[in-house]
Amino acid sequence: MKKPLQICYGLLMLLLAGGCQPDADVAPVGEVPGTQVPGNFPVPVYGPEKNPPTRAAFELGRSLFYDPRLSRTGDVSCGSCHQQFVAFAHAGHTLSHGVDNRLGTRNAPALQNLRWKPNFFWDGGPSNIETLPLAPITNPVEMDETLDNVLRKLNADASYRRRFAQVFGGSGAIDSYQFLRALAQFTAALTSANSRYDRHVRQEAGGTLSEQELGGLAVLRQKCGSCHAGELFTDESFRNNGLDSRFDADSGRAHITGRSIDVGRFKVPSLRNVLHTAPYMHDGRFATLSEVLDHYDHGMKESATLDAQLRRPGQAPGIPLTTAERTQLLAFLATLSDEEFLRNPQLSEQ
Repeated sequence: MKKPLQICYGLLMLLLAGGCQPDADVAPVGEVPGTQVPGNFPVPVYGPEKNPPTRAAFELGRSLFYDPRLSRTGDVSCGSCHQQFVAFAHAGHTLSHGVDNRLGTRNAPALQNLRWKPNFFWDGGPSNIETLPLAPITNPVEMDETLDNVLRKLNADASYRRRFAQVFGGSGAIDSYQFLRALAQFTAALTSANSRYDRHVRQEAGGTLSEQELGGLAVLRQKCGSCHAGELFTDESFRNNGLDSRFDADSGRAHITGRSIDVGRFKVPSLRNVLHTAPYMHDGRFATLSEVLDHYDHGMKESATLDAQLRRPGQAPGIPLTTAERTQLLAFLATLSDEEFLRNPQLSEQ
């Protein structure tokens, strides 16, 4: 998965085996979303130069993202489990449902600021945004399809053939390279960087934070900032945050690495749009942010791989929070909501 995308995709398939309106390609007015790197963000892992955004390619990627024909049954699209109004998470679902209403094993993570991620999923399995979709497409409890069948369906659609030719040139069959590059045009565009907090740090209009919100920012930096770090509010690390004493049902990062030191470690999620992405944790066990804070304050469980920063000598693990600190922290987290991102019609199903 770490090889260049120009490798043989037939080999890639072997390694991984284990309602749409495609004609709706009229370009909305304005720049392609996600083209510009926000001024307060770091350099992206997958910069725009790696897959230069164009209007036609973006619109093609959006059609693919919302097309249920990518699944075996024709009922489940990427957008089925990644809904815009909740930052492309799965609203109200602890564990996501796939084809034939099959229940998955994890909570669907929000899809936002993917350009900046070195790897994906709660366990960090996929490491390239372009090949990322192959995992859910081929997963038997998600979309349960094969790449060959997806390409067959796309090639049987004259509109898709026309649109792919417009983007990639030529008149041959749609291939896996084109399919994955087009889909990445949309997923890479899912940039959330216009919250009130962002306007505050960029000193833009509408960026005023109250004393309580600024207090919450200070609490976050002091007590949570080692993990929820920087402008993306995640250091992209994998950590055991004390959810369980054993991880028999889901070993987390160890599922990928096979290392005992990674048992129970999961990706640190971003706090951006966190008010909208409930339920929380890899298995969606917490319905509210108040429950999350309860966990960090007094609900952690000991295990061999519990993160060292959560240990307190002679005391139970955790991050103690006063009532005032909780109130301030919740107030600040609300400033990370990006209403423009959650409602941008260019990112919606059309």
